[in-house]
Amino acid sequence: MHTTVIVNPASGRGAGARQLARLTALFAAHGVTDVRTTAAPGDEARVVGEAVRDGATTIAVAGGDGTWGKSAVALARLGSPARMAFLANGTGNDFAKNFATPAADHEAMAALVAHGTREQRVDLGSIDDRWFLNVAGFGFDVAVNVDALQDTGRLRGNAVYIAAALRQLFRYRGFRATADVFGDSAPRMRMMFIISNGKNFGGAFLIAPSARVDDGLLDFVSIGDVHNLARIPLLARAFRGAHLAHPKVEAVRAAAATITFDAPPVIQVDGDLCDATSATVRIGVVPNALRVLVG
Repeated sequence: MHTTVIVNPASGRGAGARQLARLTALFAAHGVTDVRTTAAPGDEARVVGEAVRDGATTIAVAGGDGTWGKSAVALARLGSPARMAFLANGTGNDFAKNFATPAADHEAMAALVAHGTREQRVDLGSIDDRWFLNVAGFGFDVAVNVDALQDTGRLRGNAVYIAAALRQLFRYRGFRATADVFGDSAPRMRMMFIISNGKNFGGAFLIAPSARVDDGLLDFVSIGDVHNLARIPLLARAFRGAHLAHPKVEAVRAAAATITFDAPPVIQVDGDLCDATSATVRIGVVPNALRVLVG
């Protein structure tokens, strides 16, 4: 058995770099000495690929949802049987909330990675040819991520996303789209459209309370044309998952969907932004794509 630890030094606004020496020592105490770092955004695929070629059977990733997502997709696309573990060291750290593992306790996670044997198969999602681990979205979600990326203040962790969401509440205007998964026959105005593999996103929002990462389905959440002050209580409900009872919110679980926009949309994928190549976007699930160490 060979374990590789991958640390993103830039995750959590530099938390990865600050924690690197401590993480190295914690894993070394359990005999794990193969610690590698990413060099730039998107470098996860290279590092994961090298770890697999060097015989890694467990890959522990210290970072946030973006680092976890790119690492998980790289591992799944390789078809490697290596299992993955998630150490929280980013901003939102949402995907790890789907498991009982102590992701934020690095000392406990080092012990679990070194000695754990229990694992869980999990799904991935896909948007056209792009795979994702936790969540993808359109609309307000994209605007919030753009705002958060531009925030160079002193906020850290969940507060970054919450502050960005509050700033965008009255700025964002909405978009038109037709979604077959909701039975649309014509374009409808929406504030946000989320495709969720896990339960949480944005650090603090329980966006899909019933989601399971191992059921072969994705949770589709559509928030309709909500305006001005009405957005405030809706946002507050989303902290505890109560937004699904709002009359402008729809949710359904499905394995596939097609969404058609007026123009190719910007997509948020595990916290990263990308441009769709077409106004019609196809969404699906990649079942049992990843082995995750959970105990």
